[in-house]
Amino acid sequence: MKTLLVTGGIGSGKTLVCEYLRNNYVPVYNSDERTKQLYDRHPELVARLEEALGEPLRGEDGRLDRKRLASIIFSDAEKRKTVEDIVHPLVRKDFDRWCAGQEYELVAMEAAAGLESEAFRDAFDAVVLVTSPLEERMRRVAARDGLSEEEIKNRVDAQDFGSVQPDIVLENDADIPTLHARVEEIIAKFV
Repeated sequence: MKTLLVTGGIGSGKTLVCEYLRNNYVPVYNSDERTKQLYDRHPELVARLEEALGEPLRGEDGRLDRKRLASIIFSDAEKRKTVEDIVHPLVRKDFDRWCAGQEYELVAMEAAAGLESEAFRDAFDAVVLVTSPLEERMRRVAARDGLSEEEIKNRVDAQDFGSVQPDIVLENDADIPTLHARVEEIIAKFV
């Protein structure tokens, strides 16, 4: 089995790429969704984060306040690293278990920045970095998430791809059929 990491900045189009992969028999592990499930299934994880950050992270319902955590990690690089150091090893174990249950030649993980940590050093056969012009990314995120320009800029600035060594750079700078054709070329390299 070959594994791909599909990554890219907020609004780059990595979700479109992964939707196309899923529709073409390539299972995709969505790291954001799976991490949310880990927080929900393991309340001790939230407790570890609260202790490490020195801040309460639970809402009135006792569960992780995701907006609160996002505001912290997207405004403080040191705290973001602290969270990643705690969460990434658990995500890696979950990904490995998920891969073991797949019976396909190719699988992928969809993830934003931050997976260049030690926990993911040998997890992927190739890294696909999805890129798109910044103005277009900001427009997409504003329309999709309803975030302010400042909130979007904080998230863009927090995503550092300087240490990511992509094997493939996938430009999402044209129409959907062009993007799909580019993803087909990637699939063909691995199956």
